[in-house]
Amino acid sequence: MATLVHQLLSAAVVLAVVQLICSYSFHNCIEDPYSNRQSFHCIHRSNKDMSNYTGDLPLSALNLTISISPLWHIPNNSFANLSNLQYLSIDNTHLWKIDQLAFQNLHQLKSLNLSCNNISELNHSLFKDLINLTSLSLANNKLKQLPEGIFSTVPSLGTLIMRQNLLTNFSGIVKSVSNLTKLRQLDLCFNNFTSLSHSNESLPKSLSVLYICENNLNTLGSNHSFLRYIKVLDLSYNSKLPAMAFQGVDLGNISYLYLQSTSVKVVEFLNISNVKAGHVDFSGTGLKNDSMLTELCKLLNKKQKKVKTLRLDNNGIEQLKNNTLDYCPNITGALHLSRNNLKRIGCLEFLSRHKQINSFDAEHNHLTSLRSCKTYLTVQFLNLEELSFRYNRILSVNRYAFYHTPNVKMLKLNINNIAFLHRHALKGLKKLETLRLDNNLLTDLFNDTFEDNFNLQILNLRNNRISVIFNRTFSSLRNLTTLDLGGNKISSFQPSGLDGLKNLAKLYLDGNNLKQIDGSLYRGFQNTLTVLDLQRNQIRFLTENISSPFLNLRKLSDLKLDGQRPYGLTILPRTLFRGLHSLKSLYLTNNKIFYLAPDVFDDLTGLHFLTLDNCCVGVTQLQPGVFKNLRNLTKLVVENMGIQNFSKEVFGNLTKLHTLQLNRNVMQSIPVDALESLPKLRYLDIRSIPLSCTCTNTLLQNYTLQNPNVQIVYLYHLPCQRDPKGRFFNFATNVCYIDLGEYLFFSTAVVIFLFTATPLLYVKLYWKMKYSYYVFRSWFSEQWSRLREEEEKCKYDAFISYNSSDEQWVMDQLLPNLEGNGSLFKLCLHHRDFELGRFIVDNIVSAVYSSRKTICVVSRKFLQSEWCSLEIQLASYRLFDEHRDVLLLVFLEPIPERQLSSYHRMRKVMLKKTYLQWPGSDCTDPMQAQDLFWNQLRRAISTGSRVKTEENDVSVDSVAPEREETEHSEKGTAEENCYLLP
Repeated sequence: MATLVHQLLSAAVVLAVVQLICSYSFHNCIEDPYSNRQSFHCIHRSNKDMSNYTGDLPLSALNLTISISPLWHIPNNSFANLSNLQYLSIDNTHLWKIDQLAFQNLHQLKSLNLSCNNISELNHSLFKDLINLTSLSLANNKLKQLPEGIFSTVPSLGTLIMRQNLLTNFSGIVKSVSNLTKLRQLDLCFNNFTSLSHSNESLPKSLSVLYICENNLNTLGSNHSFLRYIKVLDLSYNSKLPAMAFQGVDLGNISYLYLQSTSVKVVEFLNISNVKAGHVDFSGTGLKNDSMLTELCKLLNKKQKKVKTLRLDNNGIEQLKNNTLDYCPNITGALHLSRNNLKRIGCLEFLSRHKQINSFDAEHNHLTSLRSCKTYLTVQFLNLEELSFRYNRILSVNRYAFYHTPNVKMLKLNINNIAFLHRHALKGLKKLETLRLDNNLLTDLFNDTFEDNFNLQILNLRNNRISVIFNRTFSSLRNLTTLDLGGNKISSFQPSGLDGLKNLAKLYLDGNNLKQIDGSLYRGFQNTLTVLDLQRNQIRFLTENISSPFLNLRKLSDLKLDGQRPYGLTILPRTLFRGLHSLKSLYLTNNKIFYLAPDVFDDLTGLHFLTLDNCCVGVTQLQPGVFKNLRNLTKLVVENMGIQNFSKEVFGNLTKLHTLQLNRNVMQSIPVDALESLPKLRYLDIRSIPLSCTCTNTLLQNYTLQNPNVQIVYLYHLPCQRDPKGRFFNFATNVCYIDLGEYLFFSTAVVIFLFTATPLLYVKLYWKMKYSYYVFRSWFSEQWSRLREEEEKCKYDAFISYNSSDEQWVMDQLLPNLEGNGSLFKLCLHHRDFELGRFIVDNIVSAVYSSRKTICVVSRKFLQSEWCSLEIQLASYRLFDEHRDVLLLVFLEPIPERQLSSYHRMRKVMLKKTYLQWPGSDCTDPMQAQDLFWNQLRRAISTGSRVKTEENDVSVDSVAPEREETEHSEKGTAEENCYLLP
């Protein structure tokens, strides 16, 4: 029950989607072109759910084929939307389960094919709604029995095929079909019946054809009248069935009885049976020697004076003596001796008593030659019209080999090893109409080979080793309509090689070694030729300057130029097809053409079918107007041409085009206006094209979903180029409909704002942002916590920031006075304490935060250094943002106010903090001034780092020493003012 609900829901969903989209495509089926939505095939699909095959098919469907797919279950009401279906085939699937109401409401169904599946049982009411069913095939399944009354509701059933199952109960079969008054054919071959015994029921009187071959029958076991209405009975390959099984069985109505590979002894059988001897097929009944054949003929002659057809195939007969068949009734029709072991048949002397025979075949024997039959003692068979020696080992055909059969109309010598055909071998065959010499080893034909065959209409010489057609070879064949020379090694025709063919309509020259097309060869039949096949030759054009070889072929309707070896046509000359106004079909596949001129097809105004499948090399650009004159074209195949793009003008004039196959090309988009210019288009195949699921194809998606007239093959399975799981029919297009004006307005406004604000932000916040970036990097590298240690844990007392040009002063003055002379300060210097291999920025940040103070040695060079600027920025951040007194400024030289105006952070420090000036040479006592300078610097380094904030008056560390020093400095002497500036 749960499965049923699931199936119904799935079908409902599929139908809802179809109704919503209104597209002309199907998930797993393709509508046959020109069927007007009536015929569908679903082949080589991977879906296991029946609803996905039938759910989106239209009510108008009459013919449905589902084949070679993993379908295993047909649930109830699977064809609820296909009530008009007349022909249904579900074959070669994994089907094993069919629900009771699977075929409900299929009242119009005439034919149902369920062959080649895994069905092992059927519900007794499975076919109850199939009141018009006339043909049912259950062949090649696993049925062991049929439920009672299964066919009681299909009164119109005429053909029932149940071959190759596991059926054993013949009585059950008879009971099932006994009420089928219209049943004409019943096929039960390849089952496991051992007997035909059954109860009181009988086979329908209408049944005329019964096949029970390949079973295990050892007796018929039925009543005498059981087979009275059967006309065709096949009991072959029941190896245990004896002749006595037919004792008393009424076979009087039999017109054909096949007993091959049974245990029936035909002479015994004919003696106890009422069958007409001439209606028995004696093939494979063990009649392998003259004595047995003589005995059979005598018995046949007693029963009737004439026999229309005598079948003696597959009996192992090695030879027939001249009088072997003399005792047979007069054969007025056909004698079949195929699949025996005959090595010679002479001139049919063994048929001398049967001159009225009209057909003789000795196919699949061991004949090696046909000898000459022109002697005065040779019996002539004037009524013989069909003669066949196919599938033998004939090497040579001697002169006048058929002189004894002058009225033969059809002669089959194909599929032998004929290497020698005497130039007079066919002499006397003046009424010959069809001659098959294909698949032999012929190398030469002569001008008198067909001299007497002036009534010949069809001559097949395919697949021989002919290399040259000599002058006047076919000069006598004025009535020939079809000449097949395909598959030979013809490289040239002599000038008059095709002369005499006044009425030739079909000429096949495919698979030869022709290097050019000689238009002069066709002059004798230029007004009658309709089909010209030049596939797989060596034709190649190296220039466009040629005259058309087809110019005068006014009635040519079918031209094949596919697959020229090994280079292809290469160039398609503009004038190649001049004059072919009546051409209907043109084949140009596999030709490596690198350019199609816009006017190459201009003369093909009557063309209906054109295939260019895989015809070109590399990426092809279809030129505008290349098909401009093909107004009658209905089918165009341009698969695998490497087409990258095309315009509307390419297909602009194809007003009658019905089918367009574009699959396996490389375009990422298809212009919709090009498709809309095809008013009669009904079938579009765009599989295996790398369509992009972008806004470029929005219109194409709308076209495929909303066009009710054009079938898009497997639309719902077309993938997106860069997303194999995505599907073209439903990729998101909402982003493609943004108001462009609004979008451009906001984009322009943002760009203008950025151009305006960026310079201002650069001037005001450059160092702030750069500092923040470096701090973030330090934090991100998990060093932030270490750099923010309490000052009691600081590694250095001061970090010295200076420019390399001031390094002399640092090394000679600063370092000895702060680290030497008994001082306890530990300084951090670039060249000495920075960690090797570490980023400079990380070293600077680490130095600033690992030191209680940062001493900036300011000079003009210092102000120009980017790294020095970064160091003072980091220290000033701690001063102002973290409220830590960590920054000390030492000016090595006087710097004018105007040069300091652009350094905002430094100016801010100088306005709030006292800074030190290195005593210059203008001081009255430089030594004393320098001593006071170093004392002040040492005291400043020794002070705490906490400062009083404006928001809170409470301070952790005393700042009295600094204030005291400040006051002292403001009251100091002139010498002190040389190094201490407010």
